[in-house]
Amino acid sequence: MEVTYKNKQLQKYAEDETYSVRKLGPVRSEKYLQRIGDLMDANTLEDVRNLPGNYHELSANRKGQWAVSLDGPYRLLFVPHEDPIPVDENGKYVWIEIKGIEIEEIENYHGK
Repeated sequence: MEVTYKNKQLQKYAEDETYSVRKLGPVRSEKYLQRIGDLMDANTLEDVRNLPGNYHELSANRKGQWAVSLDGPYRLLFVPHEDPIPVDENGKYVWIEIKGIEIEEIENYHGK
């Protein structure tokens, strides 16, 4: 799957492990790099659906975003490149048709 980044810092975390460990800490850095690797190895979003990390769609004011667990309350948030996001006849997102994502942020959105 094609993976892009909303900003240079998120991209640097993925490309420079030393920087990632220094800025995110060893545990979050390891999870971040694992999730990015899983996403890059996938052909579609469906391929990661059942991998560790609980990949899931968000709702309400975050509808159109997905999240995957990192450490503790922290999640990696991303959005599909596809615009509009593919949906079936029931309005549910079609994960197998999503072939690219943009990493948006690392956040503890539960604590807000």
